[in-house]
Amino acid sequence: MYRHVIEIRSDDIDHMGHVNNAVYLRWVQDAVVRYWTETAPPEAVAGHLWVALKHEITYRAPAFLDDQVIAGVMADSVQGARAFFTTMIRRGEQVLAEVKSSWCCLDAATLRPARLAKDVVARFIGD
Repeated sequence: MYRHVIEIRSDDIDHMGHVNNAVYLRWVQDAVVRYWTETAPPEAVAGHLWVALKHEITYRAPAFLDDQVIAGVMADSVQGARAFFTTMIRRGEQVLAEVKSSWCCLDAATLRPARLAKDVVARFIGD
């Protein structure tokens, strides 16, 4: 599981005093893209882009300004040009949100859907 440290900013806080629900989308975007750039080989990173297709968020507890929050990202599967991820956003052991998302891999030059090479997929999915 890839671990992404989240920095909560003062403008993430809404009128109710906790992190606004929409901010979680930015966190997932940042975490999944960072997972890609840190896990994939440099030539794959340079040749591919990712676009989100769908996010399904289950909110379990609020996050606050001074919280230490981590997003744990796991690639669940890859099917053609699509990849499916689970992102668990936690404060310590407490799950704040669980996000199931699907993404489309694009060729960076053509912006058309692109399959990843098997060796690149293996870095995410493993044996």
